[in-house]
Amino acid sequence: MRIAIYPGSFDPPTYGHLDVVERATTLFDKVIVAVGENSSKSGFLSVGERLKALSACTTHLTTVEIASFDGLLVEYCRRREAKFIIRGLRAVTDFDTEFQMSITNRQLAPDIDTVLLMTKWEFGFISSTLVREVARLGGDLRTFVPAPVLPIIERALQG
Repeated sequence: MRIAIYPGSFDPPTYGHLDVVERATTLFDKVIVAVGENSSKSGFLSVGERLKALSACTTHLTTVEIASFDGLLVEYCRRREAKFIIRGLRAVTDFDTEFQMSITNRQLAPDIDTVLLMTKWEFGFISSTLVREVARLGGDLRTFVPAPVLPIIERALQG
């Protein structure tokens, strides 16, 4: 079974994230969307809220599992028997960071490959950072995040 892990903060999940997940399901038998837990950072959404949002956005994808992890990504890949890491690219500026991470992971785990997927052009400008800023300023998020994410963001802003 070809298992891939798509790691990220997904804070919050965007249409760009969902595009990468959907396309990854055509390449792999199982895709684990894994929210990285970083106890030294407080997110806009809690890890639980991100997991709930991702689950709600991927109900139509039967080969997708939503999970969280902490520690080294390659160690999580080994625990889950995944041989592939999926990373999304929005623009050329993402490539340098993703290239560096890919080479580092390759040094740590030569048996695990990184697959870079370009988002559709219409999602290339969307980032979670941008979405958080628009949300905090009261802007309309409907063109940035899937519908199931909207009420989760609204609750986070109120609480």
